[in-house]
Formats: sequence, structure tokens, C-alpha cells
Amino acid sequence: MKIKTKILTAATLLLAATSLQAQQKSEEPRFGINFSGFVKTDFFYDSRQNVSIREGHFLLYPENELIDHQGKDLNAKPAFNILSIQSRLRGAITGPDAFGAKTSGVIEADFFGNAGQGLDDVNGFRLRHAFVKLSWSNTELLAGQYWHPMFVAESFPDVISFNTGAPFQPFARNPQLRISHRAGAFKLIGVVFSQRDFTSMGNDYTLSNGKYIATASSGSKFIRNAAIPNLHFQVQYTPGKESKTLLGAGIDYKTILPETATINASATHLFESSETLTALSAIAYAKIAFKPLTVKIMGTYAQNATDLVMLGGYAVERVTDTATGAKSFTNFNTGAVWLDAQTNGTRIKAGVFAGYTWNMGTDHQLQTSTLYARGANIDHVFRLAPRLMFSSGKFDLAIELEYTAAAYGKMETNSKANLTDLKTVGNLRGLVAFVYKF
Repeated sequence: MKIKTKILTAATLLLAATSLQAQQKSEEPRFGINFSGFVKTDFFYDSRQNVSIREGHFLLYPENELIDHQGKDLNAKPAFNILSIQSRLRGAITGPDAFGAKTSGVIEADFFGNAGQGLDDVNGFRLRHAFVKLSWSNTELLAGQYWHPMFVAESFPDVISFNTGAPFQPFARNPQLRISHRAGAFKLIGVVFSQRDFTSMGNDYTLSNGKYIATASSGSKFIRNAAIPNLHFQVQYTPGKESKTLLGAGIDYKTILPETATINASATHLFESSETLTALSAIAYAKIAFKPLTVKIMGTYAQNATDLVMLGGYAVERVTDTATGAKSFTNFNTGAVWLDAQTNGTRIKAGVFAGYTWNMGTDHQLQTSTLYARGANIDHVFRLAPRLMFSSGKFDLAIELEYTAAAYGKMETNSKANLTDLKTVGNLRGLVAFVYKF
């Protein structure tokens, strides 16, 4: 009997110790990586040819008329495509505290590639986000590649299209150092950053048969060569901890060096150039959550907005020295507003997006016709896009109609890029998307 009692006691103690050890292990923070993402397939049909990125997936606006010898518009041809390249994989990383802060990180990629309209990187696995965060009680430090601060992750269009509201919504991801500080109902954000996949334009030089040739290109070197990082400051306001209302505004400062050298009139010699171009941009936005639906609105004023996938860029204002080919530059100014509203249902959601962007011309009168800009011959672009989404578990079926119209014109000479003889062309895109989240 005593032996049985001892065995029972030992077993009880062992079970208690095992239970205590398991409890202690469950209370320990879990460090490692947690994968998530989605598989998405888009079916889309366009009523005409469009200015777009990556096989038509990222639609910006319809192409201008291209009239053939018989008076027919060659761009008035429809097109369709089926793509799954937006499918995404995200790894959320957690680890032990450092410097008294909670640590975390993210690596995120998709299959959009990096070749633009080319086919040399079809289904290429590309980096979207890669950053680490240190989070204290009221302050957060982010270092890595993340959304451009003018793309507000807390309030952007919930459209189905991969363009996410571009060219009305600033769209870019940038290597950066971001500090956010919470002060009561306000959040202050400061960002120092550069460019990577979404870049400004400038000049490259090649030597051919004893002559120098300048070729327009895009790349991060134009902001790198300016030796001044892109700077941004933003303030956000949230009425309370449980409130879903968000108000915010920000200002952005960017300097580029469009070219490191100029070419003389005979194209036989290069001359050092240090002429930079500075751009100031600003945003204001709001997100208001009502019981039946959430409404978001944003306004943007942007200078030299090529790297934001918006209309605009810059131009050569004039040649300041004909002996060396030295130039001065001037910004294109771009205005944009958009509104997005979506119901807050769980199984069925209905929404609509409306956007308008316009070319505000250049800062100074142009004495040349050399432009480094997107849509310089467009006066304005308008978009209206209603949508429906049906959800069941992890599966979404979404339908969206997206009508985009662009008003093209002719640029007046010796003007601030003013456009006349406007003619509007429109495209209707029908989109069906299948999304499986994991």
C-alpha cells in the first residue's frame, strides 16, 4: 500500500511539473516568421488601348488617338488579359526585445517582375516590402523598404484593380528611415528616404562615332547624385483609441540632379553640370468610418511626380550657356483628388472610387521642347469605378467596372506647358478577380 502511495505521489508531482513547464513555455513569446498572403487571378477586358504597366495589369489612362492613313484610330482596339502575377507572399518576423523596444520585421514579395512592359522578367519574384521596426510605448522606428509616405497605408482606395487608384493616388515604395511618435491624439511622422523601383527621370550619355548622345532614362541615380535624401513630414489625428476616424496632412521635399554633364553644340565635348531641381509636394486626407460604410478622401499637390506614378515630371526651361549646353530646369505641377466609399459588410461589400487629376503646367515659361514627364500632353484624367465583393471564408470574388477618360491636347510654344485643342478619349475596363487568402 505504501509503495502504491509513493508511486501515485511521484506521478502526481511529475504531472504537476510537466504542466508547470508547459505553462511557462506557453507564456514565452514566440519568435520566428509567420507566412501569409494570397493567390489572386485577374480577368480584365479593355475597350481600347491604354498606357499601362506590366502587360496591361497596372492601368493608368487610355492611349491618345493614333490616326492611320484612312482616318481610323488605331488605339480604339479592345484587349483582354488573364494574370496571376499579383499573388503575394508575406513573412512577418518577431524576435526578442532590443534597446528596450519590441522588435519586428516584414519581408513581402509578389510575381509582378521588374521589367515594366518588357517580357524579359515575366512572373519575376520581386521585393515589395522589407523592413525592421523598433516599437517603444509612444515611438516607432522603421528602417527598410516600405510605402512612400504620400501613400498613406492607413487610408488608401479599396479598389480591386492593381493600380490602387493611380495616377490619382501617389504610388511608390521606397528604402527609408521613418520615425513615428504618438502624442495624445496626434501622430508625428518624419521620413528620410531614397528611390528604388519608382524613380525620377534624367539624362544618360553615350559616345558614338566621336559624338556624345544624351538619352533620357529613369533610375535612382538622379536623386543619389543630388546627395540630398527625400524628406517628408506628416501629422495624423485620431480622436480616440477606439475611433476609426483619421485626419492627416504632409509635406514632401525632393531634390534631383538631372544630369552630371552637358554637351556642347557640336556634341564633341562634355562639361560638368551641378544644376539641381527641387520639388515640393503636399497631401491632405481623411478617413471617416460610419456604421454602414467607410469614406476616404485625399488631395495631392505634387511637383516632379514621375516617381509617384502620377502625371508630371519636369522640363528644360532654357539653355543658359550655348557654349557648354548648360540648362535650367522647371517642375511640372500636378493636382489630384480622389474619393472612395465602401460598405462595411462581412459577406458582401459594395464600393465606388472617383478620381480626378490635372496638369497645372510648369513653374516657368518654357523656351525649349525638352520634357522629362509622364502625360505632358494630357490636361486632365477622370475615373469612376464601382465595385462589388463577395466573401466566403478566405475566398473573395470581386467585380469592378473602371471607366477612365483622358483629355489630350497640343502644347503651346513659349508657354508654361499650356494645352489647347483638347480631345477626350475613354476606356472602360471590366475586371473580375478571384482571391484566396492564407
